[in-house]
Amino acid sequence: MDKNSLHKFSVIDVETANPDFSSICQIGIAEFENGVLIDSWETLVNPEDYFDSHNTSIHGITDRMVKDAPCFPQILSEIEQRVNGKILFHHMPFDKLAVNRVCYKYNLECLSPIWIDSAKVVRRTWKEFCNSGYGLKNITRHLGITFNHHNALEDAIATGKVLLKAFDISEMDPNDWLLIVDKPIITYKNNSPTIRLDGNSDGVLFGENIVFTGSLFLTRADAGKLAADMGCNVSNSVTKNTTILVVGVQDNYRLAGYQKSSKHRKAEELLLKGLDLKILTEDDFRNLIRI
Repeated sequence: MDKNSLHKFSVIDVETANPDFSSICQIGIAEFENGVLIDSWETLVNPEDYFDSHNTSIHGITDRMVKDAPCFPQILSEIEQRVNGKILFHHMPFDKLAVNRVCYKYNLECLSPIWIDSAKVVRRTWKEFCNSGYGLKNITRHLGITFNHHNALEDAIATGKVLLKAFDISEMDPNDWLLIVDKPIITYKNNSPTIRLDGNSDGVLFGENIVFTGSLFLTRADAGKLAADMGCNVSNSVTKNTTILVVGVQDNYRLAGYQKSSKHRKAEELLLKGLDLKILTEDDFRNLIRI
């Protein structure tokens, strides 16, 4: 990369129409250089899929709004020009998962940027967010960054602003972080030289609390082990501490007349109260563990 590219990076963020991460209905990309936002691009996307009322309640996008919007293959060349071969940040693994999933959906070649999870930068820059609380909503509140959350472009720009602060504090640029983000996170207790290990602290989802509902292709034991290997705490009940719910096939007999399980309904209630919680299909979970 040339010298000027050392201080150049982009951020991508997406919104989805339903719990399937391939149902992208909005994409935002923000480009930064030398500490300044220099370009941005945003578009609604017709996911050619249904809109879940819960997803719409979060981001406000409806099927009517995307009726005349392009579908993903129609905007692929634009996205490729903006990201391929460049440093591209995404906050948490879910946006990268969504982009890969929609490429699989249309049998397209996956994008080829230099992917970096900005949550890894946050965890290594601010000690108080090393183990938990490193979601975009929480870190932007801590830094006093205001934005319209769950708008793809605004989320991308906000992530970029978080990164600029991290670069300033760490005195490292994006290329430096490329060499660091996959190295172990070491935390110390009372500044002693003894390393404190809390589960798999190097897992991309360390500090997340995951719950499974419905019948899974994997056994619950295997799914739980995979989640734990990624750093998740696994539990049986949805609470205010839950950050990820994986939804398998629902048994209508057990639903007692509802369309969704009690765990699924409880998760949606917590989301509406402002908790930062992701609802994934089992397919999305299985693709996530491959990232």
